[in-house]
Amino acid sequence: MGATVAESRMPTATTVASAPTSARLTSLDAFRGMTIAGMILVNNAGDWEHVYWPLEHAKWNGWTPTDLVFPFFVFIVGVSLVLSFVSRVARGDSKKTLLLHALQRSAILFVVGFLLHAYGKFDLHTIRIPGVLQRIAVVYLLTSVLVLYTGRVTRAIVAAALLIGYWILMVQVPVPGYGAGVLTMDGNLAGYIDRSLMYNHLWIAHRFDPEGILSTLPAIATCLLGVFTGEWLRSTRSASQKLAGLFAASAVGLIAGEIWNVWFPINKMIWTSSYVLFTAGLALFALGIGYWAVDIRGWKRWSTPFIMFGVNPLVLYCIASWLASAMHVHHIHGRTIKELLFGKFFVPLSGDPYVVSLIWALSFVLVSFAVAWALYRKRIFIRV
Repeated sequence: MGATVAESRMPTATTVASAPTSARLTSLDAFRGMTIAGMILVNNAGDWEHVYWPLEHAKWNGWTPTDLVFPFFVFIVGVSLVLSFVSRVARGDSKKTLLLHALQRSAILFVVGFLLHAYGKFDLHTIRIPGVLQRIAVVYLLTSVLVLYTGRVTRAIVAAALLIGYWILMVQVPVPGYGAGVLTMDGNLAGYIDRSLMYNHLWIAHRFDPEGILSTLPAIATCLLGVFTGEWLRSTRSASQKLAGLFAASAVGLIAGEIWNVWFPINKMIWTSSYVLFTAGLALFALGIGYWAVDIRGWKRWSTPFIMFGVNPLVLYCIASWLASAMHVHHIHGRTIKELLFGKFFVPLSGDPYVVSLIWALSFVLVSFAVAWALYRKRIFIRV
C-alpha cells in the first residue's frame, strides 16, 4: 500500500465535472470505520468452535450480522468512489489520469491481498488466488471504468443486467453431475467455474471459494448501488430530501431482496442477487441513520473512534490480517504464538469458552484502534 496523506474516498461520479465541491461526509467515514472494526472483530475469533452466532457467517442460505460486513464495505467503496472522483476532477485530473490511478490502485490491492494469503505458507501450487482485497480490487476497477465512461442510465442498465443475468446463469445453466439450479456448495455454477479454473487455489481446496470469479459480477452491482447513493448525496437537494431518499431506497432494497429471496435465496457465499438488494437496503438504512445523526444533527463526538478506523481502513485491515497470520505461522517450543497467548492469558479469564473467544476478538479490535488512534493523532492517512 502506498502511504500518503489521504482523502478517505474511493472514486466515482458520473456528472463529475459539473458537481460542486462540498465538505466530506463525516457519517461516511464513521460508517466505513464501523465496517472495518466489524470486519476485524468477526475475522479473529479466539476459538472458532465457540463463537456467538452474530459473529459467524450463515452456514449457507440466510444471513447473520457478520454477512453484512463485506457487502457494506463494497457499497461504501461505490459511495466513496464518487466523492473521490469529484474531488480529483475539481483539481483538474483528466479521465485518463483517474483511470490510470484506478488501475494502479487495483493492482496494489490485488497484490497485497495475495501476499496476505501467501504469508508464511507460500506455495504456487496451492496458494489461494481469490480473496477479500482481490474482490475489492476487481470490483473497484470495473466500477471506476463504468463511472468514468458511462452515464447513469447505462450504469443502471448494467447493474440490473448483472443481477438478472447472474440469477439466470445460476438457475438455468446445468452443472455436470448436478444439473441446473442446484444452489448447494458443490452444485452451484459459480463453484463449478472456480473449481474448473482454480482447482488448487480456492478457500476450501478443490471445492469452493466465496470470492470466486462468477460471484464477483453481482458484487459489482453492490458497488454500483453505492455509486448511485454517492451521486444522490452529491446532488443539490436539501439534506431532508437526501435523507428521505436514503430511507425510501432502503425500503425498496429490503423488500425487493426479501421477495427475490423466494426464488434466489439470500446467500453471502455465492453473493446472490437477492443478497445484493437486501444488504444494500440495510447499508442505506445504516448510512441514513449516520447521515441524520452526524451530518444533519451534528452529533459527532460519539463517532470519533469510528472515524479513526474509517480514514485508514485498508492499512488497519492489513495489519490485523497479517498479525493473525503471523500468530498462526510462527511457533515457540512447538506451539503457535496464538496457542500460547490464548491458552496462557485469555482462557483463564472466564470459564465460558464463548466469552474467552469474544475477548480475544475484541483484543484485535483494541490493538487496531491503538494503531488507528496513533495515525489519526499524527494526521497520517494511508491510502493506495
